[in-house]
Amino acid sequence: MEMNMRRKVFLVITIVCMAAIFLFSSRTGKESTGDSYFVGNMVGEIFVPGFDEWSAQERLEFAEKIDHPVRKTAHAMEYAVLGLLTAGAFIGRRTSIRAGILVPWCIASAYAATDEIHQLFVPGRSGQVSDVLLDSSGVLAGLLVLAAVRLFRRRRREASGSAHVE
Repeated sequence: MEMNMRRKVFLVITIVCMAAIFLFSSRTGKESTGDSYFVGNMVGEIFVPGFDEWSAQERLEFAEKIDHPVRKTAHAMEYAVLGLLTAGAFIGRRTSIRAGILVPWCIASAYAATDEIHQLFVPGRSGQVSDVLLDSSGVLAGLLVLAAVRLFRRRRREASGSAHVE
């Protein structure tokens, strides 16, 4: 199977994304917590009126309070992106929607499992089966959005009389 330039670019970007995930997972538990608290403070500054007037202790308590949802949202989002990138690398115009979901989902979900195993060896981190499930769900969500867009585009082309096999 000949790989066109678009798919090669997606493959390179997919590998870069995987490397970024690996690097984030290599950060110690303390560093990862600091990252989450930083994001929690950003969320507070953007969405909480008067947040900048809170004491340092109140800001920290807010960041701690939203730490779990911040981490889990980050997991799902990064793997939704990885799923979309993987789909870009492996889907051609004639790839069925089913194969266009299954192949990238398997690849990105397998990567999620290896990433959690990797975290077993990082100080202060742990590998969680629940995170693999969350990551795999993020991949699936991204791929389902892509499938819906592809299906919408295909139906729109068919309705306009210029049907293409996608």
